[in-house]
Amino acid sequence: TWKWVVGPMFLYLCERLVRFWRSQQKVVITKVVIHPFKTIELQMMKKGFKMEVGQYIFVKCPAVSKLEWHPFTLTSAPEEDYFSIHVRIVGDWTEGLFNACGCDKQEFQEAWKMPKIAVDGPFGTASEDVFSYETVMLVGAGIGVTPFASVLKSVWYKYCHDATNLKLKKIYFYWLCRDTHAFEWFADLLQSLEAQMQERNNAEFLSYNIYLTGWDETQATHFAVHHEEEKDVITGLKQKTLYGRPNWENEFKTIAGKHPGSRIGVFLCGPEGLADTLNKQSISNSEADPRGVHFIFNKENF
Repeated sequence: TWKWVVGPMFLYLCERLVRFWRSQQKVVITKVVIHPFKTIELQMMKKGFKMEVGQYIFVKCPAVSKLEWHPFTLTSAPEEDYFSIHVRIVGDWTEGLFNACGCDKQEFQEAWKMPKIAVDGPFGTASEDVFSYETVMLVGAGIGVTPFASVLKSVWYKYCHDATNLKLKKIYFYWLCRDTHAFEWFADLLQSLEAQMQERNNAEFLSYNIYLTGWDETQATHFAVHHEEEKDVITGLKQKTLYGRPNWENEFKTIAGKHPGSRIGVFLCGPEGLADTLNKQSISNSEADPRGVHFIFNKENF
């Protein structure tokens, strides 16, 4: 038995040593941004840190707990000179991080007062393949939208730098939320992308739909009187917020009709139930003919 066990155990120990060495490297918090509804953004720098879109890291804050490591998706783009995560305050550890960063105080906090942070990673995810397709569907559920913040930022940087060499030509983005609380920080990014695309006369590059799944049309009647206004009253975007859940069969058929003969990447960060639905739709809407449209499903679950 030991002959079969010693090899994997040696590799496991090597991997743990590498992770320990990476976690000891110095990390500097350069900026802390407080977003609405107790969500904070930590912008950090670390020597030799390299990332791809949609990757995640493990974070430890010894001031809060000397042993706990927590995974967070990177929300920055590889083209930026820092890496960032968004942390929603929903438990003891995140509350401790919130207080350690001085977010509970009104006065300005000096950088040297920021707590020490240990970072292990980054680690790869399915979202890294988004630039391998000409057309993609990005589906985020709730806080599962975070990897697509990185993707959309990186797409914009690449688009501005050299749009002719960018293989990705069309993005269909879907964001499903139970309530309006999660909209605040991400809506700012979408507003910026929306304005910049219009300035470059390519508003069709990004199509997005935002769904409030915790509401129905009866609850939304208060906002119906504002439907004719130029911008949505909830998000401030030109695209109006939708209520309920998407009809995925119609969405897949519509996209398949617009892109015949294409390989379309479907990327999800969300719950397992939604993953099953999208996987089934990807299979049923892909054609048997190799020259026909094919949906390639990729997922991350939380």
